[in-house]
Formats: sequence, structure tokens, C-alpha cells
Amino acid sequence: MPVTASRKTWRRPWLYPEQLDALFCPERIAVTEASTKSGKTIGAIAWLTEQAVLYGRPGRHYWWVAPTTGQAGIAFDRTRTALGRVIPHRVNLTNKTITLLANGAMIEFRTGENPDNLYGEDVFAAVIDEYTRTREEAWFAVRSTVTATGGPIRLIGNVKGRKNWGYQLARRAETGEAGYHYAKITADQAIAARIFPASELEEARRDLGADSAIFRSLYYAEAGDDEGNPFGLDNIEACVAPLTEGPVVSWGWDLAKSVDWTVGIGLDESMHTCAFERWQHVPWGETEDRIVRYTGNENALVDSTGVGDPVLEALQSRGRFEGLVFSAGSKQQLMEGLALVIHRRELRFPDGPIRVELEQFEYEWTRTGVRYSAPDGQHDDTVMALGLAVRHHPGGPMWLIA
Repeated sequence: MPVTASRKTWRRPWLYPEQLDALFCPERIAVTEASTKSGKTIGAIAWLTEQAVLYGRPGRHYWWVAPTTGQAGIAFDRTRTALGRVIPHRVNLTNKTITLLANGAMIEFRTGENPDNLYGEDVFAAVIDEYTRTREEAWFAVRSTVTATGGPIRLIGNVKGRKNWGYQLARRAETGEAGYHYAKITADQAIAARIFPASELEEARRDLGADSAIFRSLYYAEAGDDEGNPFGLDNIEACVAPLTEGPVVSWGWDLAKSVDWTVGIGLDESMHTCAFERWQHVPWGETEDRIVRYTGNENALVDSTGVGDPVLEALQSRGRFEGLVFSAGSKQQLMEGLALVIHRRELRFPDGPIRVELEQFEYEWTRTGVRYSAPDGQHDDTVMALGLAVRHHPGGPMWLIA
């Protein structure tokens, strides 16, 4: 249905009811916690474009603010494609701006990486994309830019734990604070609207675990207490147990890079940790000797990324070693397998470095999938070694074995 304002007519694209309720509401500030792939980005692009078309004029700025330059670029490209030839416009590829020729309004695509760069402009409407992954200082900056104009703001994103400013802001909106609107869009609603197929949800449910924190947050916008931890703090605690006496049936070895640690973890038949070796600042020759000595005649899976490739070749000449190159896809699959056995509480490992690294491990959703990593400046060597040992274990998740 056309929307008319100020003698201008804008034909709003089709959006399903939950998108319309979340974004095209009368409240000035709207917060949307949404499932991945639920159409929140397309809906917000439509809303921001509508603001610029109906109320724009020369000198009026309309902002899209994303956590990173890459994410801002995705929205920029999608907006250009959506406008096509329907709405005449001029594009500046360098600055990522779109100027509407009919009224001179400018839509700008910015990043919240350096919030200081967001101050100073008067903005007439703004979207903060993936707000739970955006610095709080960026929210403060964007909020200040609409002070003089009275412009509206839309915040959209996945849920990422409870211990962040975005979660608290959503709760303010949910409790009905004046001027705020709250909405939740789940995978079920997106499937009903045919935004993405039910088979995709079922595959994610199987791979991630129906009750896992990552699945519930990504697809049902349910916040856990774990601040983006893929394993679940309660599950980690339930898996802590002393080393058993073995014997080892699978080894996982993560090799040191720069200041990292070389870590080896051995699991027994019940997937209980029965061997744990860890060292750093050791020459490669001695590292190879130690790995061969500890592994013996058992099966082992070794990180063969980068410097690990020649080390793997040397190890294979001395024992039963296989390699795995870490890529975005293989690391995601490795961590999802580890998360699955921890969620099921089938794994056991000792207290200490393994537990610490598991508890501080994080995930975030990107356009290419889920990215798993340790926080900046922290180590993930024991997590990687544990994941390798689980993958190589005869009783590990069968969907990991390729």
C-alpha cells in the first residue's frame, strides 16, 4: 500500500507483519531482538529509505551504523540494489553514501568502530545494525546526533547474552518506557513468512543442539547468561572432573603460533580426559619429539594450519597422525562438535586452563556463519586441542567425521 506524506508518495515494499510492527511503529526509538536470517536488515533498509524519501531535503542526513566497515558495506550494497532505477539516486562508493536526486537527502553508511567519528552531525533518522555487537559509546554518539532533529532510531540485532548495554536497553523498551518500542522476531515467524526454509532451522537445530545457548539466541532471540559463550557455563562446570587413568583412544594437538601454547589432550573410551600436556617457547624439533613420545601408537589429529603443515609431515613419518587445516568453515564445525558434546555433558576435562579457556570463549554471527574465537589477548589453544580430540574420537558426533 502506498504511504503518503508531504505530497510525496512512496510505495513501501512488501514486509511481513512482524517486520512492520518492529520497525514501522510510531515510537521514536524501537529495539528489535531478532533471529538471524529473519529479514531484519531488509526491513530496516526499507524503513530508513522511507524516512529519507518522505521527509528528506538537501542537507538532511540519514544514517546506517554497523559494528564494522564490512557490515556497513553489506547494507550499502543491498540498499543500492533495492533502489535500482525505481528511485533516482547518486552513489559515492568511497564514502558509502546515497543521495536521493528528488529531494537531496543523503543516506550514509557508517561504522561504530570509532564512536568519536559519529559526533557532530545532525541526523534525521538512524539505524544501528547488530547493536548488541556495537560499542555502547557508538549508541551514545548516535543518540546525540538526533537530539536537535528529534529523529527516530531503530536498533536491530541478534541477542548476545545478558551482560551488555544492548540487552539492558531492550529490557527498558520491553517494559514500556515512554518513547520506546520493543519487538522480537523469531525463526518460526520468518519461516511462516517464507523468509527462509524450515529445513534450514532443522539443520541448525540438529547441528547446534535444540537447547544450546547459541541456537536459542540465534534463532529465537533468547538471551542466556553466558555473554556469547557457545558452550554454556553450567554445562562447562558439569563437565569438570579429574584426569582419568586412560588409556588414550584419541589425541588432539594444537601447535603453538608465536606466543601461543602447544597443547595436547588425550581422551579415553568414555570421552574423559586422561592426558593433558601444555608448553610454550620450545624449539620445533623438541616439540616434535615430545608429541611423538606422549602420543605413542595412538591416533592423533593435529592442527596443520600454517607452520603446522611441515610439522605434520615430520610427525606422520613417526606415528599415526592426521592433520586438519583451520579455516572459517572447519573451525566452525570443530567448535560446534565440541559444543554439542559439552551441551550433552558427555565430555570430561580437569579444572584449570581448559575450563578457563572454555568459559572465556566467544561466538558471533557473521554473514558467512558463526565465528568462534577467544577474546582479544587471550588464548584458545586448549579449546582447539579439545575440539580436535573430540573430532577424532570414535564416539564423537558422527556428522563431524568427513
